[in-house]
Amino acid sequence: MAALILRQQSLFWARGASHRCFSAGASHGDMVLSHPSTVDHYESSERGRIVCITSGKGGVGKTTSAASFAFGLASRGHKTCVVDFDIGLRNLDIHLGMERRVIFDFVNVLLGECTLNQALIKDKREPMMSMLAASQTRDKESLTVDGVEKVLADLSQQFDFVVLDSPAGIESGARHAMYFADDAVIVTNPELSSCRDADKMVGFISSRSRRAEMGENETKSVTQTLLITRYDPVRAEAEESLAIADIEELLGLPVVGVIPESKSILTCTNLGQPVITLGEEDQAAGAYSDMVDRFLGEKKELRYVTPEPVSFFKRIFG
Repeated sequence: MAALILRQQSLFWARGASHRCFSAGASHGDMVLSHPSTVDHYESSERGRIVCITSGKGGVGKTTSAASFAFGLASRGHKTCVVDFDIGLRNLDIHLGMERRVIFDFVNVLLGECTLNQALIKDKREPMMSMLAASQTRDKESLTVDGVEKVLADLSQQFDFVVLDSPAGIESGARHAMYFADDAVIVTNPELSSCRDADKMVGFISSRSRRAEMGENETKSVTQTLLITRYDPVRAEAEESLAIADIEELLGLPVVGVIPESKSILTCTNLGQPVITLGEEDQAAGAYSDMVDRFLGEKKELRYVTPEPVSFFKRIFG
């Protein structure tokens, strides 16, 4: 059975390699998106960095995290575009409260049915942030590496950061999103199945991205970090879920943020506002703010990762 699974995976990637996309033999001399080495040094970057928010398992909070991460970057003065790669199942526009403003989408741009600027939607709360929506009616096979590369090349000339909200797993949208990434944030819940699937994504990014194809002699590897969502320190202490140290050991990645379990996340989704906009008084918002700062290089201690002390009266009266 294991041999059969490995053979199926080999055939799957071989089909992708037969196209110009994901091909290690492709010529890098004709690249539309500039060589990754042009952004390896922040102080001399020739284009914006491409950051992929991804996971192996669905429902872990990628879109929630992409919305808050992009908003946080923009609110710190970095011109940011967040792109929904989940063709056919878009949700990013709802998280940002832009669902009624979508006229053109990613696939319209790829097919030349509109210009990129026509499809970009600027956030009303934060003028430094824009969104490019996914199509709800087209198939994921509408994506091609040549087309995606051109769009990302144009976006990276306009924006400091291009945040890609990837679908889960290794289907077409996810593979196209991770292929051009300079940085990848792997989102996982503190449960074994989520971490196992996240580990697969770590391996795919390490071996199947454009940077991996070029090799370390040409450019640096994709910078991968870990974002843990829905973390409950009480359950972790009771060994009812994985602790942060367990997840770090399983995946071997540095933790860029830990987002506590919070009712405000669902509320924000329904209201169409990024969680980070709630400010420091909300734990999840504060954790997302810290995550953005760590991504930008600031050293910050993890918050909300230990159980809160139980008061005397709560111990007595419950």
